[in-house]
Amino acid sequence: MANEFDYDLVIVGAGVGGHGAALHAVDCGLKTAIVEAADMGGTCVNRGCIPSKALLAASGRVRELRNAEHLKSLGIEVGAVGFDRQAIAAHAAGIVQKQQDGLTNSLKRLNVDVIHGWAKVSGSQKLSISTPEGEKTVTAKDIILAPGSVPFVPPGAEIDGKTVFTSDDAIKLESLPPWIAIVGSGYIGLEFADVYTALGCEVTMIEALDQLMPGFDPDIAKLAQRILVTPRDIETKAGVLAAKVTPGSPVVIELIDAKTKEPLDTLEVDACLIATGRIPYTKNLGLESIGVDLDQRGFIPVNDRMEVLGGGEPVPHLWAIGDATGKMMLAHAASAQGIAAIENICGRDRTMDYRSIPAAAFTHPEISFVGLTEPQAKELGQVGGFEVAAVRTYFKGNAKAIAEGESEGIAKIVYRKDTGEILGTHIIGLHAADLIQEAANAIANRQSVKTLAFSVHTHPTLSEILDEAYKRAATVH
Repeated sequence: MANEFDYDLVIVGAGVGGHGAALHAVDCGLKTAIVEAADMGGTCVNRGCIPSKALLAASGRVRELRNAEHLKSLGIEVGAVGFDRQAIAAHAAGIVQKQQDGLTNSLKRLNVDVIHGWAKVSGSQKLSISTPEGEKTVTAKDIILAPGSVPFVPPGAEIDGKTVFTSDDAIKLESLPPWIAIVGSGYIGLEFADVYTALGCEVTMIEALDQLMPGFDPDIAKLAQRILVTPRDIETKAGVLAAKVTPGSPVVIELIDAKTKEPLDTLEVDACLIATGRIPYTKNLGLESIGVDLDQRGFIPVNDRMEVLGGGEPVPHLWAIGDATGKMMLAHAASAQGIAAIENICGRDRTMDYRSIPAAAFTHPEISFVGLTEPQAKELGQVGGFEVAAVRTYFKGNAKAIAEGESEGIAKIVYRKDTGEILGTHIIGLHAADLIQEAANAIANRQSVKTLAFSVHTHPTLSEILDEAYKRAATVH
């Protein structure tokens, strides 16, 4: 390290991305500090992935044990099933604390300096940090910005944290409203609809776009609606905008047509979860001091090496990762970006391959995907001059799924007709979130169904659903 710098690397933000970058930086011999203004672990550990999965695990068990018909098919009979809301909430909170402690201790063990405060870029290779003890200036050869994101609250929605709230408050499970409206049908909306209905709440799901689950492959969205929505106590309103949401008892929601803006209805519900996505937490980072402009949505512009761009050109020694870049707002994507940034800092060229990063919704059953949807692949094919095909295989033909009594679901593979290269994989069904990794690895290596058709899968396992898909695709083309 050149003596004129306090550190080789300072990371702004101790979420999953910043933490992963710090660990890899230490492995690479860099003297590292990390700055965090709020909770160690960021969104994922405190308000996202970790507590929501704990709630889904507990509520999923309740749903399973109350499904007498399913249990009877396996030869099992149970009595009345009860639950303690506060104990479920405490289960989630306890896991958060363990994860947070583990993250903090891992940094301490590796001698990463943790600075609590708000950091701003105050010049080239320089940060100004507002700490409880006062202002301090820190210099570093390289700086990584990982400030993360916050829930997006649309105009017209008023949040009180009790009757109208975002996922930040929902994970505390402070109440189980008899009737709750969920605005948005993406991952967050779907997962909380799963939790609330399992625990006895009635749900109304409001989606501004024409179809539910707009980010999913159309075939998956259609089946997900049949499995996750229709049989449950969920009313859906697509193409409808929650123009005004007023907290209180009851919560009053004014609905209008998303296209014509004409008034449609007024709902009076017990609570409302605003699940309309997330926006970057990038205000007051001081980027203007070095000539960097945020994009129109507030994201930090970066290239695939994770270098921050100013006027379209890389800013020397300044990097950004995670939700604030707007590439893929996923914890594991942030980790991968952090590692890529460290590799580039150390002179080992590395770029991000977003097509091979998988995603999942931890509903019951789960939904997962990696790569392109069929419509996206066809658009790419038109530009690249190749044809696209898709095959589907079904959980109802899988021996393990049948044995589990969980045979609803499909796996869909989208691929090039000429080379057989996999462009996307989409799964809804038992353990879909675990199954997707195999397809992600195949896409990362740009593998063809013609090669994958000869891979051997354990029998009887759910992985044979993908084995069958590869073989079907290779046989058809």
